[in-house]
Amino acid sequence: MTAKISDIEWAVEFASSGFGDHEAYIDKQSGAIFYVGDAVEEDIPDDLFENSRYIAVPDKRDLGLGKRLAIRFISEHLPTKLDKTYDIFSRSGAYGRFKELLTSANKLDDWYSYEELALKKAIIEWCNKYSVKFSSDA
Repeated sequence: MTAKISDIEWAVEFASSGFGDHEAYIDKQSGAIFYVGDAVEEDIPDDLFENSRYIAVPDKRDLGLGKRLAIRFISEHLPTKLDKTYDIFSRSGAYGRFKELLTSANKLDDWYSYEELALKKAIIEWCNKYSVKFSSDA
């Protein structure tokens, strides 16, 4: 069996959320995804943390989709704002200020499309690297 790309994307988003401990694991044999974290009351396999058939789903930073992706987007779409972007990411609360910059430049929707495509590509590469079978949602 395989996992749907959209389900893996959701698991990456879950693992990336900064509110408490959030982890997701995928069963490489069945494609099932298990969520572990604060306020999650889902049954998980007894051997989730010991059996190699389960692999931790990475978060966005592990996939290179944090600051580096934002800077790459700016260098491609708003190169005159690159210094400002470096400044934004030198302090906490960067993502909110980054979105403000994009909004003021009317590039927020472009960013979301760029980020979505980069996420899908990174997940496919991750799945291939770790032999996780997946299917498209189409």
